[in-house]
Amino acid sequence: MENKIIENILTRRSVRSFLNDEVEQDKIDLILKAGSYAPSGMGKQSPVIICIKDKTYRNKISALNAKFLNSNNDPYYGAPIIILVLADKNIHTNIEDGSCALENMMLAAHSLGLSTCWIHRAREMFDSQEGKDLLKEWGISEELIGIGSLALGYAKNNNQVAKPRKDNYIKII
Repeated sequence: MENKIIENILTRRSVRSFLNDEVEQDKIDLILKAGSYAPSGMGKQSPVIICIKDKTYRNKISALNAKFLNSNNDPYYGAPIIILVLADKNIHTNIEDGSCALENMMLAAHSLGLSTCWIHRAREMFDSQEGKDLLKEWGISEELIGIGSLALGYAKNNNQVAKPRKDNYIKII
C-alpha cells in the first residue's frame, strides 16, 4: 500500500492476549495526545481520558468491569495498561466525542507497534457507586459518563492476519 495512514487503518485489529511488558512512556504520551486531538462536536472537547498504569487501580478497574460482565475473567485480557474514556454528560455529543477519541488512540497505538481492544461497560462502571468513588478518589468530576475503555499493550501473538471486510454495506449512489 502506498499510503501509510490508510494502511494503518486497514491493518489494525483488536487483540485479546497481551504480554506483560512495560509500554514506553513516550509511546503512551503520543497515544493519549492522539486521543485528545480527536474531533468533537462544536469543539467542546467533552472527553476525559484516564490512563491507568498502576497495577492496583488496573486490577480494581478489571474487577469492576468483570462484575458487570458477570465474569471472573479479566475483561482487559492481561493488558498492562487500561485507558478509560469518559465524557461530560451535559454535552449532547459526548458518546460521539468519546468514540472518536478511542478510535484515534487505537490507530495511534497500532502505528507505534502496540495493540488495543475496545472494552465495553464503561457506562455501567462509572454509573456505579464504586466507579463514582474511584472518580472522587482521583479528583475527577462525577458529572461524567463512561464511554469506553481500551486494553493497551504489546500483543502476545503479533501475527494476526487482517480479515477481509464485507463491502456490502458500502453504497455509492
